[in-house]
Amino acid sequence: MKKNLFLRSLILFLSFQVSSVYAQTTIDRQEVLNKMQLANNYFMQKWPDVGKTIITNKERPSNIWTRSVYYEGLMALHEIYPSKEYYKYAKDWADFHNWGFRSGNITRNADDYCAAQTYIDLYQLEPKPEKLKNTRACMEKFLHTPQNDDWSWVDAIQMGMPVFAKMGVVENDPRYFEKMYDMYMFTRNHHGKNGLFNEEDGLWWRDADFAPPYKEPNGEDAYWSRGNGWVIGALAKVLSIIPEDAPHREQYVEDLQTMAKALKKVQRKDGFWNVSLHDESHFGGPELSGTALFVYAIAYGVNHGLLDRKEYLPVIRKGWNAMAKESLHDNGFLGYVQSTGKEPKNGQPLTYDKVPDFEDYGLGCFLLAGSEVYKLEI
Repeated sequence: MKKNLFLRSLILFLSFQVSSVYAQTTIDRQEVLNKMQLANNYFMQKWPDVGKTIITNKERPSNIWTRSVYYEGLMALHEIYPSKEYYKYAKDWADFHNWGFRSGNITRNADDYCAAQTYIDLYQLEPKPEKLKNTRACMEKFLHTPQNDDWSWVDAIQMGMPVFAKMGVVENDPRYFEKMYDMYMFTRNHHGKNGLFNEEDGLWWRDADFAPPYKEPNGEDAYWSRGNGWVIGALAKVLSIIPEDAPHREQYVEDLQTMAKALKKVQRKDGFWNVSLHDESHFGGPELSGTALFVYAIAYGVNHGLLDRKEYLPVIRKGWNAMAKESLHDNGFLGYVQSTGKEPKNGQPLTYDKVPDFEDYGLGCFLLAGSEVYKLEI
């Protein structure tokens, strides 16, 4: 009797352990899609007019970077769940802005030409030359001007780098790949004197203002969550665009792997990441936008064999579940999204119910994350 009882207890224990591991490493694809649609529908219903200006501390057109990041996410959702409604919402936005940019075609500001990411996606679904007239005029100048120092803040890497990757593919012009690499490497190795990437820690300073000797209150280097999210998110997106034999691909893979390793170490127990990656006491707490970008990039790495599935799947699952269960409201609103800024103190305090100054980019990041989580092999 005692032997049978022991065996039954052992079987129950092992079954629990297996079930626990299984729960930690599986993803309910339909539930992921439902969460993405819930969040997106909330936004589309709140903003039915795609051309409506965005008013916060001032009035801005609806093709600025915040809205452009949203449309990146919407196109990612459309890729896994094609919808006439989603396509129309994006195309109407592009049509309203005449497929152009806030500061015209002379702009070198990545925040402005970020919109081209969606313009190019829409063009590829229905190629018509007029759709890329402004994008071509804007981007061609980079090929004929020598400066590579445009991206002096890490946000610009995400806003601009994928545009170069997409243009290289659409135009079948490797000069875009080379220019993209030169600009990326200048930011990586030269801005802020020694570059904005700290290879030792595997993380990025937001801009030269936060490079050493600047320190966080606890004496650590200042690594802002969303800033690092922009970089690793851009690396994942670029790798998803450029050909397998594209030049410098190995550099992007190595940097994504280095960042993923560093980010895994500082993920919170609840699945989120803090706004300050190396100082949990500096406005510590959940934050969605950085978390979403990390989940997006790490999930991409796992999906494409760049990151070890066994090691990183729990990271992805914890991050996605944190956002889906602790940030997403029943009506689709997303909480814990840090407002625009460049460091941990901006937009504080963050709460479940607080509305950020812009609701669009946080949703875009969430949709990007969901699109890669959805693709995970179950």
